[in-house]
Amino acid sequence: MIAVDRSRLTELLAAEQGAYAQAHPRSRALYDEASNLFGHVPMTWMNMWSGGFPLYLDHARGARITDVDGHTYVDFALGDTGAMAGHSPDPTIKAVTSRYAELGGATTMLPTADAQWVGAELTARFGMPLWSFALSATDANRWAIRLARLATGRSKIVVFGYSYHGSVDEAFALRDASGATISRPGSVAPPVPVGLTTRAAVWNDLASVEEALRHGDVAAILTEPALTNIGIVLPEPGFLEGVRELATAYGALLMIDETHTFSVGWGGATTAWGLQPDIFVIGKSIGGGIPCGAYGLSEEVADLVTRHTATGEADIVDVGGVGGTLAGNALSLTAMRATLGEVLTKDAFMHMIDLATQFTEGVEGIFAEFDMPWTVTQLGARAEYRFVAPAPRSGEDSAAAADPDLDAYMHLALCNRGILMTPFHNMALMCPDTTRADVDLHTAVLREVVGALRG
Repeated sequence: MIAVDRSRLTELLAAEQGAYAQAHPRSRALYDEASNLFGHVPMTWMNMWSGGFPLYLDHARGARITDVDGHTYVDFALGDTGAMAGHSPDPTIKAVTSRYAELGGATTMLPTADAQWVGAELTARFGMPLWSFALSATDANRWAIRLARLATGRSKIVVFGYSYHGSVDEAFALRDASGATISRPGSVAPPVPVGLTTRAAVWNDLASVEEALRHGDVAAILTEPALTNIGIVLPEPGFLEGVRELATAYGALLMIDETHTFSVGWGGATTAWGLQPDIFVIGKSIGGGIPCGAYGLSEEVADLVTRHTATGEADIVDVGGVGGTLAGNALSLTAMRATLGEVLTKDAFMHMIDLATQFTEGVEGIFAEFDMPWTVTQLGARAEYRFVAPAPRSGEDSAAAADPDLDAYMHLALCNRGILMTPFHNMALMCPDTTRADVDLHTAVLREVVGALRG
């Protein structure tokens, strides 16, 4: 296979940066004018967009985004899963409009019947019998971690290096060469040394999981079914089964976070792969763009929590640190009911996964055609390429394969030709409105962009 010519990459990247700046004067002006915003953006991670400044949104619908300079893009980023149902799907629009404009009461601190419907739907999809709601998967993870500690009487959480669990403090951990748990590079001012709250393990390495558990102080293993925020890193055969067995053997709970891996199918990886979590977390996608999240508990975990709260040891009704005033609000539940019931259906997933397979095959063909030492991995309706071969088998391997210049070139070159990929990495996600023509356009553009690297 042929390595990338770095001098040519530098020239191509500079050309794409120039074309991006020239094509987006209004976005640039708005960015420069935003001196009252920290980092010039509503949230600092928005500076991850390549090009020196982000695109500014004018409008979006389905699988399309149009920026303030009038350019329309096929959107494969889809809000990094938050818009997996597509931008503003009609059933969600109708339901949210009715709830907010006609019925009123977007948030009242009162339950609605929609919550029971959503809970039953989540049980049908993921198997957990009892549910509680949040405004994000980050919140759901934080609260569920507290319940896991309460249920087990243990303090620590096991996480895998470079796994994704939102901005949960315990999750920004790595296992160093000596086996100690350390903070991930760049973690912002952790409240305590992460080794006090977390034991880190290495993905696809059961020995590291057992080493983390053998101390007897682990409340739960928190994991995605596949790593998703460091490139897609799939579990090797038997790995997830081994994690479940080790959790049971050492008295820890298994906590599955499907915030991203819901792309696997109608019931996520949990149903498709026969996983058996004690606690389940999901967010982002299930509300059609309206902030929401949820966590599910097994009957056994709920019983343990109830025993401790009944004695007055913990208070999950008032001041115990679990919940928020807007959690479970009427608007979010209405959006979840419409999105799960009418948009992210079994038929929709079949369509999305079929397109992701077509996407993956197109990318594989181009890498083979140009003899590039790269790989692409599919996870249901999601696919992602990494600039390394063979595909990484752990988060640490994938992080070591990072190539910022290639990332910037690929993102800008595709953007300049009407394709948006996730800004943090080279992920593409299909939604119900994505078409074969969209995937074909990506294949054609990728061929041009990769071909330019070869000269």
